[in-house]
Amino acid sequence: MPRKYSVILGNLGNTRDRFCGGYKDNPSSKDMLAAAAKIPHVEGIELVGTWDISPDNAKEMRKAFDDLGVKCVSIIPDLFAERAYWKGSYASNDAAVRQKALDYTRSMCDVADEMHCDLLNVWPGQDGYDYLLTADYEKQRNWLCEAIATLATERPAIRFALEYKPKEPRTHSYLARMADTLLLAQETGCENVGVTIDTGHAFNAGEVVAESIVLAKRAGDKLFHMHFNDNYTAWDDDMIVGSIHTVCYIEMLYWLDRCGYDGWLSMDQYPYREDAAGAIGESIEWLVKFDAILQANRKKIDELLTAGEAVETSRFLRTVLA
Repeated sequence: MPRKYSVILGNLGNTRDRFCGGYKDNPSSKDMLAAAAKIPHVEGIELVGTWDISPDNAKEMRKAFDDLGVKCVSIIPDLFAERAYWKGSYASNDAAVRQKALDYTRSMCDVADEMHCDLLNVWPGQDGYDYLLTADYEKQRNWLCEAIATLATERPAIRFALEYKPKEPRTHSYLARMADTLLLAQETGCENVGVTIDTGHAFNAGEVVAESIVLAKRAGDKLFHMHFNDNYTAWDDDMIVGSIHTVCYIEMLYWLDRCGYDGWLSMDQYPYREDAAGAIGESIEWLVKFDAILQANRKKIDELLTAGEAVETSRFLRTVLA
C-alpha cells in the first residue's frame, strides 16, 4: 500500500545532551517547518506541544501548514522536559502534578482540533522509577491508566497512541515494551487508545519489531503510529534508518502491509552532529529502498515464511541486498 512519510519538527532543531547544552543553533518553528517540507517524500509533520505549538499560536501554525501543503500528523504533549514532571506526570505521587498533566493534555487536544489532527502521540517519559523500593507500582500504574482513560473518554474523536520505551530519562519506564503498553491500552477500555512503535525503542527493548506489529494487530488493530530511527540496541541513539539494521526494516514493512497498517511512517531522530534535513532525508530514502525490495519480492518472502529455512532466507537476502 502507498507509504506516507512524516517527520517530527524538532528533529531539525538544536541537539543537546548532559555534556553539551547545544550542538546547533535552534531555528524558529517556521524555519524548521519550511526545511522539513522540502525533504523529498515528506507530506506530514508532527509537532511537540509547547516547543512548537500551543493554544496561542495554533491558528498561525495551521495557516503555515496549509500554505506549505503538509498535514499535521500528530501532536506530542511535552510530558518529559518540564521540571514539574521530574518525578512523573500522570503517575506522579503529587495529585496536583497529575492534575496539571491532565489539564495540559486537554489543551493539546484542543490544539489538535485546531490543526485538524486526530492523533495525540503520548510519551509519558518521566512516568517510571529509578530505584527499588521507591515506587508504588500498583498505584502509579493505576493513575497512569486512569489519566489515559479519562482523556480518551472525554475526546472520543482523538486517537491516543502510547509510545513505549524501556528506559531514559528514568532507569525504568512504566510503558516499556509492546506487551505492557497493550495491557494498559486494554485496561482503559477505550477503543481510541493504541500504541506507537518507535523502532529504536523497540530495538532497545530487545524486541523484533515485526513481531510487535503482529501483537498490536492481534490485540485489536492497536498500532496507531510508527516512528523510525536506528541504534546499536544498547541505547536510544536515534540514528539514520539502515545505519545498523537492514533486514529488520524489510521484515517490518512486510508485516505492516500484512497487518493492514495504513498510517504514517514518521522519522524520529536526533542528529547530534549531522545535517538534520540530510539525515532525515536519508532515513526516508532507505525506507523507500527497503520498500522497493519488498514490493519486488513479496511472493518470494511469502514462500520463505512458509518454508522456514534460514539458509534459503539468507541466500535470498544476500541476493537482493547485493
